[in-house]
Amino acid sequence: MENITANTDLVARGLSKPMTLVMAVVAGLAVANIYYNQPMLGLMASDFPGSGVAGLIPTVTLLGYALGLFLLVPLGDIIERRRLIVIQFFLLAIALAITAMAPSVFILVIASVLVGASATVAQQIVPFAVHLAPSEKRGAVVGTVLAGILGGILLSRSLAGFIADMSGWREMFWLAAPLAIIGAMTMALTLPHSKPDTKLRYLQLLKSLTNLWMDFAELRWAAITQAILFAAFSAFWTVLALLLEQPAYNMGPAEAGLFGIVGLAGILAAPIAGRIADAKGPHSIVITGTIVTLFSWIVFGVWPTIPGLIAGVLLLDFGVQSALVSNQHIIYALKPEARARLNTIFMGSMFLGGATGAAMATTAWNVGGWIGVSALGTVLALLALAAQIRALKIRTSKQR
Repeated sequence: MENITANTDLVARGLSKPMTLVMAVVAGLAVANIYYNQPMLGLMASDFPGSGVAGLIPTVTLLGYALGLFLLVPLGDIIERRRLIVIQFFLLAIALAITAMAPSVFILVIASVLVGASATVAQQIVPFAVHLAPSEKRGAVVGTVLAGILGGILLSRSLAGFIADMSGWREMFWLAAPLAIIGAMTMALTLPHSKPDTKLRYLQLLKSLTNLWMDFAELRWAAITQAILFAAFSAFWTVLALLLEQPAYNMGPAEAGLFGIVGLAGILAAPIAGRIADAKGPHSIVITGTIVTLFSWIVFGVWPTIPGLIAGVLLLDFGVQSALVSNQHIIYALKPEARARLNTIFMGSMFLGGATGAAMATTAWNVGGWIGVSALGTVLALLALAAQIRALKIRTSKQR
């Protein structure tokens, strides 16, 4: 049995709008680090010819993120959160510096895993924000923080593409290292002190992940659906730079990064979905987001032009982010004292899906080009929709 310590003082003070925005921006700054490599893959591959680095680096970075989710994020339930967040940011800065200096593919791979793992500090921030928010505003708070994360994901590609075009890919990681230190200092100065939610030991904490997975069907369906959707999301962004290098487009990393700015429109989905989830319930938003994701891949497949890619990006980001906000709204309500661990399971599943999608997209690209990748994304979106239909049938049967 867990011994719960209620952080009533923090909840009573609530979460101000400025603090929510600060947490959103810093969370976006953290998660951006796992996406800097994507528009720079062509340049990185030219530095390490014949190594397959273009497909390897985004995959191992996402695997590192998944590893951090399972091993580091649960610590948020047993360690004072502000201190944990600051420590992870400093570890992230060190990993980024190693990446910038990497003399070989082996070192680059190890550093990329470390960057991914330490960048999960973003997922320490999300449940902390939820904990501080009053229950009637949790959906909106999740939406705002996730909007910051989405902004970090998308702007990271634009920034990396620009810096890589101007100076090279290593310079991007040299820039990212001090930005991580700024994130650490910002959180140290602005976050309130917290108390651990449980007195479980670390190994007990990890063991409890299995219990949570088995106890909550809603968690399982949310994790499965979002993992598949994020696989479809990662498939697109993994091969975009490779697609735009083709003679039909003849574009470099800067142009690939500009698609991140296009995708910023998807940020609007997060707070809107959060508010609707607060008012109407989250399940219908998950299904809607899944359908929109499916349409995005149909657009990619039948309209392989720059306008088609832009339209598809808007749909893809809107669909995936709407489902993400709503699924997190669902899981955070299941067991408040275990939010960090619930987030671990959910986001860990999601990023394992993302790593799988990145690896599958590389294979699909090598075998079938853009048509192969479009087919992969469509199949993944259909699988996510099938999972949601199955979950809906189960919920409906239980309500009878």
